[in-house]
Amino acid sequence: MNATSATLVIGASGTTGRRVAAGLIAERHRVKAACRSATPVDGAQAVRFDWNEPATWAEALDGVDRVYLVPPIGSSDPATVMLPFLRQARAAGVHRAVLLSSSAIPAGGPAVGQVHQVLPGLFEQWAVLRPSWFMQNFTGSTPHARSIREDGAILTASGDGRVGFVDAEDIAAVAVRALTDEQAPNTDLVLTGPQTLSYDDVAATITEVTGRPVVHRHLTFEQLRDRWAAEIPLEFATMLAGMDRAIADGAEDRTSDTVQRLTGRPPGTFRAFVEREAA
Repeated sequence: MNATSATLVIGASGTTGRRVAAGLIAERHRVKAACRSATPVDGAQAVRFDWNEPATWAEALDGVDRVYLVPPIGSSDPATVMLPFLRQARAAGVHRAVLLSSSAIPAGGPAVGQVHQVLPGLFEQWAVLRPSWFMQNFTGSTPHARSIREDGAILTASGDGRVGFVDAEDIAAVAVRALTDEQAPNTDLVLTGPQTLSYDDVAATITEVTGRPVVHRHLTFEQLRDRWAAEIPLEFATMLAGMDRAIADGAEDRTSDTVQRLTGRPPGTFRAFVEREAA
């Protein structure tokens, strides 16, 4: 890695971005931390960046040779803004790109899958991270966290389907390796925790660790879609509810060895995550 170049971390105040930035800084890499408000990040150069304001792109890319890409939140067509940025990044000297996608979205699939499909043609060094559902979906201001706090319930349309929930700490650790190892992965990487869990299992684990009763309420696809649509555009709400339906059909019932293989350590368990959050 060029000692004078920097890694641009887009979404540096977000769930994975701030962890990726911290991991890079801990290994003494130069970091430009990009987000809409240029939030200060210890050890990094803060820069304002907005996917929907191309005027912010050039400054963010100045002096950068690799980039961690977090798509615009809530967009059902992120390629519209991401592809022009990626072409500008390539012209500016970026040669390695690591894209955050989803285990539910393959290359050429909807939304960020369109960006995934063209990434290898734009960069000679690349990786697409396809994590399963985040353990962090149950903390902070997320819908699950709110319903747990307010109603003691997790609401899904996933039935008894199982998910390989993954800790954002592990996603970030893989991202750091994909950004800085001498050889880029040049492939897509499905990231999971060490086991698959149903939402009934999740509720039971939270109950056991915290002592607060939490249950899993089973909704229909339509009920969940309409619940989401009260907060976000209908098209995006339909896509999210469709992901729950896919879980019910077994689409996320898998684990991978990616975290162990790239970081040299096993991925964290959901119980350990809840214990850490509860503490």
